Amino acid sequence: MVLDSSKESAPLYIQLKQDIKRKIENGILKPGDRIPSEKELCEMYNVSRITVREAINELVWEEYLIRKRPKGTFVLDRSKRFKNEDNYFTYVRNFTYEMKELGKKANTLKADISLIEANEELSKLMDIHPGSSVYELKRVRGNEDAAIVYFKTYITCKTKLSLNSDDYYGSLYEMLKNHGIKITKIKEYIEAVKPTQEVVDVLHISFDTPVLKRVRKAFCKDKKDFMEYTECYYIGDKYRYYIDLNLEQHN
Repeated sequence: MVLDSSKESAPLYIQLKQDIKRKIENGILKPGDRIPSEKELCEMYNVSRITVREAINELVWEEYLIRKRPKGTFVLDRSKRFKNEDNYFTYVRNFTYEMKELGKKANTLKADISLIEANEELSKLMDIHPGSSVYELKRVRGNEDAAIVYFKTYITCKTKLSLNSDDYYGSLYEMLKNHGIKITKIKEYIEAVKPTQEVVDVLHISFDTPVLKRVRKAFCKDKKDFMEYTECYYIGDKYRYYIDLNLEQHN
């Protein structure tokens, strides 16, 4: 497959990721199969090693693939997806709390909530049926100085949530807590990326601006009660991610 490098197309790592996913879903790559090495994928798709790593990282996180060092990367049995969540340790703080720790007040500069139907890509990310009703929340947040981050959040929930955008200018997790929604598990990964056209337009930055992408999935004990998928895009020179963890509490 030849990837499309034009500006109008999706980033190369997304195209590569989608092609590998199609091969898995169509049975071309089967559970237990070893996928080609990074070098081989670079040659097959004529892309850089960074592009290959970004695609593989996302497929590992979404549990389509699994790394077995030093043997390689293999196709994971999809029936076992989400079964190994206890292998992840994540220390997560919400944006409101992060700003508070820095002595700043978190502000929501813009919020927009709507109810949409999940497309094929979103349905796979959230492990739901295409066409399922999903809350789509887009927010620009920052402090008293300027915008810092763009959040794209998708929620499936048994509890009926407000469709009034004004209700989403505070902490999302405080609002969910007030609805009696108790999140029991969170998975995240963080990577440096180039901003997409959407991120450039929303945050008023250039394509050369460094961006930190933070992807999160949050669940209730029963995923049918609540599930969240969020992509956060932080302006790199305005944000630092701090962790102060006492490991003795986890031994």
